[in-house]
Amino acid sequence: MERTASEITLQPAPIPVTAVLPWATFIVLMVLLSVYFIGAEQGATALFSGNQVHEYFHDARHLLGFPCH
Repeated sequence: MERTASEITLQPAPIPVTAVLPWATFIVLMVLLSVYFIGAEQGATALFSGNQVHEYFHDARHLLGFPCH
């Protein structure tokens, strides 16, 4: 008897948590860093002096709903 394509079932390979955890941690840290620079930088806890970071992220602040002035 011939095997047809409809008889073959494919199952995705399981991905272990230990393989996903470093990537998930990296993504969370990048998101938190992005939110800091977009939402809080050039405020009371500024890491950089001047207005360069504020102006660089100015439109993103308004797009995401952060008030900046």
